[in-house]
Amino acid sequence: MVRLMEILLHAGNQIQGFSTNIVYNRIIKSYDLSENQYSKNQLRYDLRKMKARELITRNGCHYTYRLTDKGIKVSLMFVLFHKRVCGPLANSLFHHKPHIATSQKDKLEKAYHKADESIQNILNLLAA
Repeated sequence: MVRLMEILLHAGNQIQGFSTNIVYNRIIKSYDLSENQYSKNQLRYDLRKMKARELITRNGCHYTYRLTDKGIKVSLMFVLFHKRVCGPLANSLFHHKPHIATSQKDKLEKAYHKADESIQNILNLLAA
């Protein structure tokens, strides 16, 4: 489900929505999965569950879907916390703070660490 949410967030800028075939192909290619590891039936099941929880909506009378406002918020939080809490690389021994000399050059690394600190603050507040 996390993979599906992440793909839908990336495909969320499509006005006409996304079809199941497009989403399925993106999931298979992005995560290097075989059809046995993630079938179209599993995708349809996940989409039905998301629709039942009002996270996605059907685009008119077409067989395309798009994230609702609630779906965008839930997907963002789910994906970010999954990567932050469950992802082994996000908080491993190889996790390093930017060096002062290179931090001026690498804005992306600074932005990553700023977001990481914000998520850590949220986790600390939830733990309290």
